Amino acid sequence: MNSAGDKADIVIIGAGAAGLCAALAACEAGLSVIVLERDTEPAGNTAMTLGMLPGAGTRFQREKGIKDTPQLFLADIMKKAKGKTDEHLARAVAQASGPAVEWLHDRHGVHFELLDDILYPGHARHRYHVPKSRTGVEMEANLLRAAQAAGAQIVTGALVQQLLSAENGQVEAVGYSLNGKDKVMGAGAVVLATGGYGADASIVARHIPSMADAVFCGHHGSTGDALRWGEKLGAATADLGGYQGHCVADGPDLPVTWALVIRGGFQVNSTGRRFSNEMSGYSEQASELLSQPDGTAWTIYDKRCEEPALTFQDYHRVLESGSVVTADSIGELADKIDVPHEALQASFDQVSAAIGGLSADPFGREFTDLMPLEAPFLAVRVRGALFHTQGGLMVDASARVLRSDGSALPNLFAAGGAARGLSGPASYGYLGGNGLLTAVVLGRFAGEGAAALLGSARQTK
Repeated sequence: MNSAGDKADIVIIGAGAAGLCAALAACEAGLSVIVLERDTEPAGNTAMTLGMLPGAGTRFQREKGIKDTPQLFLADIMKKAKGKTDEHLARAVAQASGPAVEWLHDRHGVHFELLDDILYPGHARHRYHVPKSRTGVEMEANLLRAAQAAGAQIVTGALVQQLLSAENGQVEAVGYSLNGKDKVMGAGAVVLATGGYGADASIVARHIPSMADAVFCGHHGSTGDALRWGEKLGAATADLGGYQGHCVADGPDLPVTWALVIRGGFQVNSTGRRFSNEMSGYSEQASELLSQPDGTAWTIYDKRCEEPALTFQDYHRVLESGSVVTADSIGELADKIDVPHEALQASFDQVSAAIGGLSADPFGREFTDLMPLEAPFLAVRVRGALFHTQGGLMVDASARVLRSDGSALPNLFAAGGAARGLSGPASYGYLGGNGLLTAVVLGRFAGEGAAALLGSARQTK
């Protein structure tokens, strides 16, 4: 990839979905754009996702007869976060979610199709838009190609070390190293798209102690740089206890899709007993799982539950790792996963009774319209993992970074994991797709906001 000049209208730090969407929006507005990416091959957390981007009211939904609105999406976001998130920001993001999907697809060739075979916890409508391969790798590659075609200059292997600023907090330049040499890049505006802080164990232990021992499955570059740079400039932070947890196959640490649970799968711990409402959400289930004996559990499911999972490449990697156990009876399954027979049978009976309406589930899970699992039974041992943090720098609906008094820093923007998300202060607030949603939408806001800011500044000269 090309080397950079010494100044750009907008300098973006990070080439994941947040940075690349900011680049696309800024290029559309006619700005010169340079993206500084620490890795030699841009990936970020985006490439580690399933590429599932929620958007409300899209034509993809209408074509499938699905009636959805930004207002309904906002209600889902606020309900999942128990009202403990910035409703003004959430409303702006929900309103822009559908247009962002169509913007990427129609104008920039980042293609999506609607995922309508399973409904994930917390979503009232099918609103996930996914690449054909259902991988974030494809989405990242398409975004990268689109940003370069739009005129953004991507500089890889560029490790940003500091933001150089004036006394009023205006960032005038970015200091970074490239090929062993220190360089300075002048900037009219700067977008922080560096991810969160999940890769820094000390920050995780401080803000999310319950996940201090969790496997980290996010990008290694999520080391909290945006927090450090922003706070040095006087930026405020919010919801640093928010995060996305998940369950990964114990051993290979591969993500185990929640599609296995949605159709009636459930989890038991090493004693063979269920321990929570699995459909509360996969994020909070990660911390529940970590509190179990040995910090592991078994996801139990059958071939019918597996059907939607087989459309995801990540699940095929789990199968290829040899992590999935198959048994023709509950007794055989108990032997293979080494849990007490009677306890596992009791867990199966508990779920069957809830499905049949004979008794309410003691954990509050709704089993209406589901079917009991049928042999052959499948199981995979999982442990709780931290995928990405959801707290970060406070931003407004233009993705401008804010001080604690609510005023905006002169020319600093943040998106994705670098910014405060929509999940509130804890794991319970994570609604599936929140991370990619705020990467794409806040990234677009940041690019547009920087263009508006610089255009306004030029008009006053």
